[in-house]
Amino acid sequence: MRAIWIEIPVTNLERAMKFYQTVFNLSSTDIIADDVRRITILPTPEGAANVSLNQTVDFEPSAKGTLAYFNVDGDLSETLEKVESANGKIIDGKTQRGDNGFFALITDSEGNLLTIHSIL
Repeated sequence: MRAIWIEIPVTNLERAMKFYQTVFNLSSTDIIADDVRRITILPTPEGAANVSLNQTVDFEPSAKGTLAYFNVDGDLSETLEKVESANGKIIDGKTQRGDNGFFALITDSEGNLLTIHSIL
C-alpha cells in the first residue's frame, strides 16, 4: 500500500493556507472552487502523497481519527516555534523516539491533530 492523497478538512481555507505555508515554509497555491467545495493543493516533493486543504460542507476538522505525520527538514524546534504564531497549538512538544528521530503532536489552525517529525 502507498498513500497517494491526503485531504485535510478546514473551515476557513485562507486561515489554513496561512498556517501550512508558515509552519512548513510552503509557497502560495491557488484556490480551486466549485459549487460544492473550495480546495488548495499544497506543494509536496515528487513521489510524495498529494496533500489538499478542503473546505467542504460536512467535512469537518477533528482531533479524532486518522493521524497524519509530516516530516520537516532541520531542527523540529524551529518548526514548532511557528505553530502557535500561525494559530495552531502544541499538544505534545518535541520528543525523541529512539533512533526514529523527534516527534511533536500539534493541532493546525482548524483543530486537526497532526504529528510533525524530524531527524534533528
